[in-house]
Amino acid sequence: MSRRAPLGALMLTLLALLAAPFAHAIAPTRMPTAALEARYERLIHNFRCMQCQDESLANSPVSLAADMRRQIRQMLLAGDTDQQIRHFFVARYGYFILFKPPFVLKTAWLWLAPGVLLAIGTVSALWVIRRRAALVAGDDEDEFLDDGLTGPRKHP
Repeated sequence: MSRRAPLGALMLTLLALLAAPFAHAIAPTRMPTAALEARYERLIHNFRCMQCQDESLANSPVSLAADMRRQIRQMLLAGDTDQQIRHFFVARYGYFILFKPPFVLKTAWLWLAPGVLLAIGTVSALWVIRRRAALVAGDDEDEFLDDGLTGPRKHP
C-alpha cells in the first residue's frame, strides 16, 4: 500500500468537511395529492425570496424561504385558494414578493419605466446625431490650407 492513498483519503475527507457548510439541500415537501403538489410547486416558483431577492422560494436555501414554503404548504392543506395565498403574502410583504406583479397604481412605474427610459434614450440619441450632422455640414474645409509640412493653418 502506498503512502499516497491515506493522504489522498485524508485530503478528500478534509475537502468534504470544508465544503459541507456550503451544501444547501432543500428538503422536498410532498403534498397529499398531485393537484396540491402542482399548485404548491407553481406558487413557490412565483414568489420571490425576501432575503435573496433574485431567487424564487423554490430555489432559496435560507430559513426565511423555508418558513414561507411551510406557510404556503399549511395554507394549501387548510384549503386556501391560490388567490388567497397570494393576497396573504402581498399584504405581508408588498407586491415585491411577486415575480410578476400586477399592473396597478403602485406598480405602474415598474411596467412603464422601461418604455419611458427607451423613449428618452431614443430621443437623446436622435438629438445628438442631428447636432453632430449639423456640425459636420457646417464645417468648411476650404478655410484651411495644408502645406504638408506644418499642418493645417488658416488663410491670411
